[in-house]
Amino acid sequence: MQLQEILNAIEALYPEMVDTRRYLHQYPELSFQEYKTAEYIANFYEEIGIPYEKGVGGNGVVATLTGSKPGKTIAMRADFDALPIQDAKDVPYKSKVDGVMHACGHDGHTATLLILAKVMKYYQEELPGTIVFLHQHAEEYAPGGAKPMIEAGVLENVDAVFGTHLWATTPLGTIQTTKDVMMAGADRFEITIQGKGRHGAYPHETKDSIVIGSQLVTQLQQIVSRRLDPLETAVLTVGIFEAGNAFNIIADSARLVGTVRYLNTDIQEQVIEEMEKLIKGVCTSYECTYTFNYIKGYPPVINHATEAELVMDVSSKLQDVEKVEEIIPVMGGEDFAYYLQEKPGAFFFTGAEKEGNHYPHHHPHFDFDEKAMPIAAKTLISAFFAYQDK
Repeated sequence: MQLQEILNAIEALYPEMVDTRRYLHQYPELSFQEYKTAEYIANFYEEIGIPYEKGVGGNGVVATLTGSKPGKTIAMRADFDALPIQDAKDVPYKSKVDGVMHACGHDGHTATLLILAKVMKYYQEELPGTIVFLHQHAEEYAPGGAKPMIEAGVLENVDAVFGTHLWATTPLGTIQTTKDVMMAGADRFEITIQGKGRHGAYPHETKDSIVIGSQLVTQLQQIVSRRLDPLETAVLTVGIFEAGNAFNIIADSARLVGTVRYLNTDIQEQVIEEMEKLIKGVCTSYECTYTFNYIKGYPPVINHATEAELVMDVSSKLQDVEKVEEIIPVMGGEDFAYYLQEKPGAFFFTGAEKEGNHYPHHHPHFDFDEKAMPIAAKTLISAFFAYQDK
């Protein structure tokens, strides 16, 4: 069995890959609600004759292709949940579900892995080792789908795990990865300030939660700029500020919700500690009470150096890959981190920038160049074969 023959077969099924992706794009489902998508994936494996299990750790689907020759077991992961965003694109495959769309490329990840599985089923008799196709639900919303799938045993007997993200802000034909930290840890926090409201004409008799919250937003920004080592990396963003219900009433309570991103756990703990001190100090000075809820989300995605080097090596040999880059970490989060805590492996970005569409991920106009999908599939299967010889 020649690898080039497999790569050619992937290319030959590109039209089906596109059709699969566009179908999924039209019928997106939110995190933890992906029942029909999971059924679609299961039916696909039923039709091509690869054993599978559904309902894994929730809505996960796991298919296992065991080759006829001895070898290592490699897992490949694709996520399949969508986002609560209205699809604003004017395309034939626009989402048909109001207020829900694939705005991050998970439809493409799923199509990539499904068609790769179909190709490899044809070569099963010549296949060394085993491929585990991990179709994961709920990547977009912590606690996510990776952890419960791992707890359900999807990585048992797996030697290594690989995954990719179609990256719409990177040129087509580019593969990007790192030999260490790839993506940030992603946490969430919620602060409720309880002041004392009254008529807007009598501010001196109130504890104005909007003024207090505004002070807090400003001072929270100084944690990163003034309390952390400038050589360390962190982000603290307040994304929601809710307060008030009338123009002439001073609000008695305010709610702030946001995210913290970090690359190492020492910085995570320092940010939490500084937030607690700062919130307490501000609220004490204004004589109001508060609640502070900090939810630790996905840990950083930390690649294993050997597996990342393998991805860079095999992708550099592909005809449709023009550039392979070792990049600095990005501050987005990914629950692929959990797989890499359990097994050797690597996560990589597959460049998918679409000409004429330069919108970022999680945007109502988001789209990607579908020609990135076969590149992703070719890189994954090339890594599989290279790992057999490792």
